[in-house]
Amino acid sequence: MSWSKLKQQLEGFLCPALNGRIEYRAPGYRYLPDKSGICYISVDKKNVLNMSDKTNAIRWYQTELEIKNDPDIQIPITNDDIEAVRKDTKGPVPEDRLIVMARSRKSTEHAKELLSAQASLSKSNFIVVANKFLTTPIEESMESNDIVLNILALVDRRVGRKRVLSMAEKMGLKHPVVRYFYELRRSTL
Repeated sequence: MSWSKLKQQLEGFLCPALNGRIEYRAPGYRYLPDKSGICYISVDKKNVLNMSDKTNAIRWYQTELEIKNDPDIQIPITNDDIEAVRKDTKGPVPEDRLIVMARSRKSTEHAKELLSAQASLSKSNFIVVANKFLTTPIEESMESNDIVLNILALVDRRVGRKRVLSMAEKMGLKHPVVRYFYELRRSTL
């Protein structure tokens, strides 16, 4: 599918309040047809999400430590996580230390997921993900770990007010750019 047709379909799914505010841009280069190029999602004419070649990975965070120490990312710890740490330590460890170790382990896993998702954003990947979005149910896109799928689903007209409001807890674990689009969508309700 050509970029113009894909863009037209994606913009056709935008919720009415965001129509005209969100724009998908992918400038093409006439003399570099084999380059995957650059792709933007802009809000009010400002580029919010830049997707470039895989050689230029997008990094909102420079290190795993910054992600782990970000106070906005809240990672819930279950009893199963604590039991897994207890089993791995094979010795008497204070309960409060087990909780710290479980939280650190979950933070590391979350940080790795975020960094791998950021490294895979490119124009060619955006086109693949956008085509996937157009052919899959909206629920799958909402529950996906893919940043772009989450963004496309959040600004979709098929996602109603009740569903947007009920997602508040889940957004704490999402990528900051997904949370940005969630707040943008909530502000239109």
